[in-house]
Amino acid sequence: MNTKKMIHLAMLTSVGLGLHIIESVIPNLFTAFAPGAKLGLANIVGLITLAIYGIKYALTVNLLRSFIGGIASGVAISTIYSISGAFVSTLLMWIIYRFFRKYFSLIGVSVFGALGHNIAQLTVASIIIKNPKIFTYLPVLTLTSIFTGIFIGLTANYTLSKTKTNADYIIRT
Repeated sequence: MNTKKMIHLAMLTSVGLGLHIIESVIPNLFTAFAPGAKLGLANIVGLITLAIYGIKYALTVNLLRSFIGGIASGVAISTIYSISGAFVSTLLMWIIYRFFRKYFSLIGVSVFGALGHNIAQLTVASIIIKNPKIFTYLPVLTLTSIFTGIFIGLTANYTLSKTKTNADYIIRT
């Protein structure tokens, strides 16, 4: 890996971490409708990384961001939820982006990522609390995922449209 690419990936990880931390301190927009649901601002960076560099680097950026963000928040259990959600959502987004790109834009890819993130976190919660009834919350989270996924996808699309030339240069050199 060349130095420019390494610096770009480090910057993406840092921006993702910054968004992760910022989101953890702003009031939750979904409290009345879906307690615990978040917008997922850091996923903008994960989606951009996936589109530019592919699965290997997207997983690296998302898992690093989740791990460091979990440690920075000081809540150990949140790290487990964050890492599981990041892993599953990134993998699912890559599958959709790689094999179904002609059917789904980055917005659709993002919605699938949000759904995967919520399913992974509910699965971890179900294992931790030893109660599968927590999946009754999935329909609420699914509806929330559609809205957050659309927002994240639109934002990633816009950002990529403004940075594509620079990203192409970094990848080639």
